[in-house]
Amino acid sequence: MSPKYSIEIGRNLSSSSALWRNAGMEFDQPFLQLPWRFDSQLLAREVEALPQDFWLDHPSGLPGNSAVPLVSVDGEMNHAFDGAMQATRALRESPYLHQTVASFGEVVARSRLMRLAPGAQVAEHVDFNYHWVSRVRIHVPIVTDPSVIFYCGDESVHMAVGESWLFDSWRRHRVINASNLSRVHLVIDLSGSSRFWRTVRSATNAAPIDINYDPQLIPELRTEQFPVAPVMAPGEMLAIVEQVLGDCEANTANDPATMLRYRHLLLDLVHDWREIWSLHGFSESAFPHYRGVLERTASQLEPDPRVLVTSSNQVGINPIINQRILAAALRPRRVAEFSSARSRAT
Repeated sequence: MSPKYSIEIGRNLSSSSALWRNAGMEFDQPFLQLPWRFDSQLLAREVEALPQDFWLDHPSGLPGNSAVPLVSVDGEMNHAFDGAMQATRALRESPYLHQTVASFGEVVARSRLMRLAPGAQVAEHVDFNYHWVSRVRIHVPIVTDPSVIFYCGDESVHMAVGESWLFDSWRRHRVINASNLSRVHLVIDLSGSSRFWRTVRSATNAAPIDINYDPQLIPELRTEQFPVAPVMAPGEMLAIVEQVLGDCEANTANDPATMLRYRHLLLDLVHDWREIWSLHGFSESAFPHYRGVLERTASQLEPDPRVLVTSSNQVGINPIINQRILAAALRPRRVAEFSSARSRAT
């Protein structure tokens, strides 16, 4: 990497082939099987008992893709990310599903049953919106077939019933259901405590952890209450900016002059954001100032969304900036929740 890219803030890229890692994540391979195992037959019976109107179409309208929200904003039947998460009726009325989701002992974000119709597929894509900056996804197959194949990066795997898996959603990934079954996976999003990540580090050598149904157990399910702040902290913004820039700088096909301009553009955003934060913090009177900085940055992006492209997964820089920074940095409607939480704490 040319030294001119590091004028304002020093960086330490290991190599141009370095893999993207989400902030705080300790996961740098396409797939990893976790030690937790579940009773897929019991899970399948609970899935079969769910009313058909619980199944929602994919929010992007992908054919053959549907889902049942289990943990969602306000516990309602929605696909939203931005809000306090609660168990839905579908989860509360499914005892073993409830125990399964709670069994990881982690604070759970949006979680769903995801169904893929026979012959359908999940088209190749990358998860690059803000939700994924600090979260990973656990898959627990409930109904599947050996011809259901999950592709991630350069690898592919069939996830067997009752197993639990992580995969790297920053790599390009897709799923093909070549069977005659409707594939159903339990899909749980979380960031993970140190306990979880210690398990991940030792997963390849860990003994299986069988989670059987306990009719006497009332599961303790902890769900995210504050997934996004009203105003993104300057340190978090800088971390995201440096990750995006680093991934693009590692791609030698990118134009150096454009790369430098984007580095200055995004660091100008961070510097001015920090100035406003230092004076006003979460104060609502500062929101127009924050909004002005975001609008200025958006107006200076090149029209071509792929003017710069990441090295790790060949995604254009503009959609990443829009989703991970500009759309997530200012959420005024979250002020009341954060303020009331602070008041309760004092």
